[in-house]
Amino acid sequence: MKVPVINIKGKTTGREVELSNKVFGIEPNDHAVYLDVKQFLANQRQGNAKTKERAEIKGSTRKIKKQKGTGTARAGSIKNPLFRGGGTVFGPRTRDYGIKLNKNVKKLARKSALSMKLKSKSISVIESLDFKTPKTKSFVDILSAVGLDAKKTLFVLDGLNKNVYLSARNLNKSEVVSDSEISTYKIINAQHLVIEEKAIEKIENNLV
Repeated sequence: MKVPVINIKGKTTGREVELSNKVFGIEPNDHAVYLDVKQFLANQRQGNAKTKERAEIKGSTRKIKKQKGTGTARAGSIKNPLFRGGGTVFGPRTRDYGIKLNKNVKKLARKSALSMKLKSKSISVIESLDFKTPKTKSFVDILSAVGLDAKKTLFVLDGLNKNVYLSARNLNKSEVVSDSEISTYKIINAQHLVIEEKAIEKIENNLV
């Protein structure tokens, strides 16, 4: 499928770029998208929650009172979970929430997400993005020119461009990533994708 190439002023350049049907035109696999998004979100979890259990509490190990004759329940340790300051029963432990996912499933998920965006006409191809110095106003002007200042937008660049990245960093609705950093979650989470023309070929090579 051919998509017109626009410039930073939002006007067409008169050229078109051919998007591969193997990447941007497949039948979306919803389950693969779900699994990849699930893995992305799971990997963001730190899993640092931890409570001290009975064996980890500092305290005397002597028997608190005699076994019988007190009229109350027997108690053998001050670290008993029933007592104030005792260990926690079945509390959270540090763990890794990460999920393993097959490389081909991840590729399928990203291709499905890109195909969904193209089908809903939510992909634009821009000629080139390059700033001499980081300037948020310059980036905002581009958003206004292409009519995306009110939408959550993901810009995909041809490699890392520090000035463009820094220019967009303070904007809540815009994110800038390189062609190697795109993920299914970021594609799905954005309302519109703006891809730099030179990044198209790299994306297709990575996913075919």
